Amino acid sequence: MEIKTKKEGDIVIVSVSGRMGEISAPEFEERMKELIGGGETRFVIDLEGLEYISSAGLRALLATAQSLKEKNGQIFLSGLTGAVREVFEISQFVSIFKIFDSVETAVVESDL
Repeated sequence: MEIKTKKEGDIVIVSVSGRMGEISAPEFEERMKELIGGGETRFVIDLEGLEYISSAGLRALLATAQSLKEKNGQIFLSGLTGAVREVFEISQFVSIFKIFDSVETAVVESDL
């Protein structure tokens, strides 16, 4: 799994690619904790490059969302495709997160 971050205004865009499973999910969660601990509270998680996500990956996203909720933060997801989108639909995570087709749309919507 590869994690890249960039800042656009007050929003951190976190691009995740590869596979988020039992081994790599803690790496994602730790990186997000570092960003939140550094004062960041608004995120777009770009999952367009993600090929696979396990229940551990879903837990990492949920834990991040809960951490942000405590700080009145926001998390938006974008770029869900194929098998990753199916996992989100089956697990009902589509009702938990605000999901957008693109990073650009998520950034615009986050400013509303």
